[in-house]
Amino acid sequence: MTTVDPGLSRLERRKAETRREIIDAAFACFAEQGYHATGIADIAARLGIGHGTFYRYFENKRDIVEHVIDDLITRIVETLGAENAPDAVDTLEGYREQSARIGEALARIFAEDPRVPQLLIAAAGIDDAMRDKMLDLFELTTPLTAAYLEHGVQVGYLRADLDVEPTAQAINGMILGSVLAALRDPTPERQARLSAAIRAVMYDGIAVR
Repeated sequence: MTTVDPGLSRLERRKAETRREIIDAAFACFAEQGYHATGIADIAARLGIGHGTFYRYFENKRDIVEHVIDDLITRIVETLGAENAPDAVDTLEGYREQSARIGEALARIFAEDPRVPQLLIAAAGIDDAMRDKMLDLFELTTPLTAAYLEHGVQVGYLRADLDVEPTAQAINGMILGSVLAALRDPTPERQARLSAAIRAVMYDGIAVR
C-alpha cells in the first residue's frame, strides 16, 4: 500500500495515517468476511472508530476498492519510467534486462500485500461498474506493453512482422496468469521461475533470429 509522505505536516500525516489504517482494516475485513458481507460497522469496529470518522475519509467501502485500484495503476505506470521506459534500450539483451527489472518491480508491488491481487480478482464481481473498471485496467496495459514491442520492431531487435497489439494482449495475459498463480503459491522461488518462463516465451517467440 501507499506509504505516508514524510514531508507532510503533523496534522496531514496523521490524516494520511488514519486513511491508511482504514484501508488496512477494510482489507482485513474483506479477506475474512468477503466484500459483500462486510459492513462499515465491521471496519469501524475493527479500528475502534465511529462511523463519522470513516465517512470523513471514504464515501463507502466501495470507495476503498477504487482507491486500491487507482493506487495500483499509478504504481504500475511508475515502474515504466526512466531506465524502464519503452525507448530506453536498443538491443535484445537490453530488452531482456529491462523486462527482468519490470517483472521484478511488478512482483514486488503484488508481494507487498497479497490481499491486493485477491481483491483485484474479486473486484469484478462487486458490480457492473467495477467489472468495467477492471476491464479498463486490462485495456490500459495493452498500449503500455505495445509501446515496448513497437520500439523493438523499429530498432530491429524484434521481428518486423510482429502483430503488436494482440502480442501485447497475449503478454499481459501471461502476466495476469502469474498473478493468479501467486494466489496459490506466493513463494518467491516459484514466482521467479514463472517470471523467467514468461520472458523466455517472449524472447524466443518474437525476437529476430
